[in-house]
Amino acid sequence: MRDFWPLLMAGSIGAMGVQTAVAEQYQLLVGSYTAGQSQGIYRFGFDSAKGQIDAKPLQVVKSENPSWLTLSKDQRYLFAVNENGPGQKDPVGRVSSYAIDPKTHELSLINQVQSLGNEPTHSSLSGDASHLFVSNYSVAEDPGGTLAVLPVGADGKLKTVVQMSSHPSSRVNPERQMSAHVHSTVSSPDGKFVFSNDLGADKVFVYRFDPKANPDLPLTAATPASVQLPPGSGPRHLLFSADGKHAWLTMEMSAQVAVFDYRNGTLEQTQMVDLAAGQPTSDKAAAALHASKDGKFLYVSNRGTANQLLVFAIDPATGHLKELQRRTVEGDHPREFSLDPSGKFVLIANQKSNQIVVVERDTQSGLLGKTVQKLPMDAPSDLKFIVRQ
Repeated sequence: MRDFWPLLMAGSIGAMGVQTAVAEQYQLLVGSYTAGQSQGIYRFGFDSAKGQIDAKPLQVVKSENPSWLTLSKDQRYLFAVNENGPGQKDPVGRVSSYAIDPKTHELSLINQVQSLGNEPTHSSLSGDASHLFVSNYSVAEDPGGTLAVLPVGADGKLKTVVQMSSHPSSRVNPERQMSAHVHSTVSSPDGKFVFSNDLGADKVFVYRFDPKANPDLPLTAATPASVQLPPGSGPRHLLFSADGKHAWLTMEMSAQVAVFDYRNGTLEQTQMVDLAAGQPTSDKAAAALHASKDGKFLYVSNRGTANQLLVFAIDPATGHLKELQRRTVEGDHPREFSLDPSGKFVLIANQKSNQIVVVERDTQSGLLGKTVQKLPMDAPSDLKFIVRQ
């Protein structure tokens, strides 16, 4: 049974018979910051024919600062980092696990554990779904950011942290790089390696992942153990190509995208793309990046005063990027965005202007078109679609 529901649009009957168009009704999960009016995680319906998010949520799950959402591959479970820290309502960084009802998609809390660090900002699952990698960013210099490794039970229940890793900082930028700030961590396509992007160190740290060798210490430093990025660049998010041969990395502080060839735990840089070349520092705040399902286009958000979404064509042989378009996000601070499952729309979470903006996308050219919806929402931070069949 399909977990999204076909909606038949109006058709016409003529000499050629019945002509119909089929749309899909999906569900959208939205993470948010809760210092203002937002209550936590929101579950909405989404119409892929019109590019419309339902005005009223199907469910609101109260949670403190669930800023990043991670779905299991089978979409039976959802993991949310609770980006808490000193000075907030809840000063303790946490991670929450939820079960997703297979028919209704309703979320129900399984358990919550501490991340053993401040401001956990990202999480991802290992290739075998046995462990969750949590990036404790830590705004303050002391104690600094860490990578936490949490085992995950077959029932989706989180266990306590079994391993912590920290990194020396570059100290290039005295305001933002005096200590480690782990921004995100992802597995390699084959699941054998883990890459941790540290904005405070100007490096991507590389680990071998082998929980069978040592369940208590599943990560060990790879050789080489890190990838050096330009001083003061601030690596943020890493994305592998669908074929596993290339990778792209946003560097927040320099507003750049590094392109790599990937092979067996090694990243070799082949291109560097500027998102805000010649622009003031206030225009430099690169954030999210996502590729289209067909692997032809890469989309990158740049925040700051630029507040743009950039569209690139991907060279299939090299992974190199060619800029096609710069489009305003029509808001402030696009922390995250998502291509809807149909590929016809891009949804943008404008955190500081308190809106989710839905923009048309041409699936052939990759270009972004007109805005079809602006849904008011306080401090949206992440967008994930439930598309399980």
